[in-house]
Amino acid sequence: MLSSAASSAGLSRAYLMRAADALASATATYAIPLLVLVTTGSTALTGLAFLLEWVPRLGAFAFSGSLVDRWGAGLVFRMSNLVRATVVALVGGLLFALPSAGAVTTGVVLVFGAVSGLLAEVSFVAVETLGAETSRRMGGQAHRVQAVQTGIDQGAVLVGPLLGGVLLLSPVVLLAVVALLAMIAAVSASGDVNGAERSAVSSRLRTGWATFRRTPALVWLIGGLAASNLATGLLQAAAPITVVRHFHASTAAVGAVWSAAAVASLVAVWGSRRAIDRFGIWWVGVVSAAAATVACLATALAPSFAVYTVTVAVVMAGEGVMVVVLRTLRSRLIPAQAYGSTLAVTMILVLLPLPLAGALVAVVPASGLPHLLLGCAAVQGLALTACFAGLRRHQDACEPPRPTAPAHREETSSPVGVL
Repeated sequence: MLSSAASSAGLSRAYLMRAADALASATATYAIPLLVLVTTGSTALTGLAFLLEWVPRLGAFAFSGSLVDRWGAGLVFRMSNLVRATVVALVGGLLFALPSAGAVTTGVVLVFGAVSGLLAEVSFVAVETLGAETSRRMGGQAHRVQAVQTGIDQGAVLVGPLLGGVLLLSPVVLLAVVALLAMIAAVSASGDVNGAERSAVSSRLRTGWATFRRTPALVWLIGGLAASNLATGLLQAAAPITVVRHFHASTAAVGAVWSAAAVASLVAVWGSRRAIDRFGIWWVGVVSAAAATVACLATALAPSFAVYTVTVAVVMAGEGVMVVVLRTLRSRLIPAQAYGSTLAVTMILVLLPLPLAGALVAVVPASGLPHLLLGCAAVQGLALTACFAGLRRHQDACEPPRPTAPAHREETSSPVGVL
């Protein structure tokens, strides 16, 4: 009984850490490109802002996995959020002293986006490592923990754009809220944190790359998700331009679109646990991939803002379920030793299309964005078909291990309830 209570308390703290960290990242990620668009009116700079947010994120994976393996996920998570809170406070002071618009203000915002993105990925590797350790202990019920964690992330996507849109009227207040969330994440990680102890083996990006290449099922999995991220990243980067310039809606409508999509994703993630229990992880993965691809094609052809909002919601619902499938399979395929460095390699490959999406939006005229999205959606469909076909050939490697600890009812609560 005492063990069950302790386990439940540990999970609650882990979920609080993830929620505060994810909300801080989501708020900054969606607010910074909008802030650039509002202050400059330039679609090219908006795409550049998205690009500058994601390039440092990829660079962070060159060292974040090794840091987690060497020093422990809890310590790395705590320190990255403390540094982020400090940086946000400094930037808030600069924006308070600078005029509301101008080249210097835009430069400060772009630099902050780059630094914020780097720190966000360091903390993400740490918290994802902790979640993977919990999943391994759950064995065949790992998808339930992953559904809770995905629900937390999608909840941040739901609240983040709304919070960013409301606070965008005062950038200093916006940054103060982000700093507060980062401090909550750091404080909640104080003390002993379960999972991901320091590794005795060599932990470098090269070690993770070697592990990745020795695991064919992981190669197929990451390849499919990378192609999917290109289409999703393009959709996300083009959203401010599509909503404001094409459909002539307000900047607040951009947040409304993604909040509606996050609601749909939350519902889909909540249902994915029961669907996987009933139909198995393979069929759920295939159906969600097909739904996301078809909806992405429909988004490029949307004739009105209402249709666009619905199709984006379907895309993100399918993506949400695929994330549950990805994290569940990934926690089984990556060995516990040097988990952080291998996770870092997979995240580089999965996220690499996102800065590419920002670059494409920056160079392609607004009138050509629907055609670009159509092409990316077609590539996504082909890549996901190959992905699941390859995974089926390595099905044994994807089977769940035997649980090392009994599963408790407290660990299977709904994502919505946790939030």
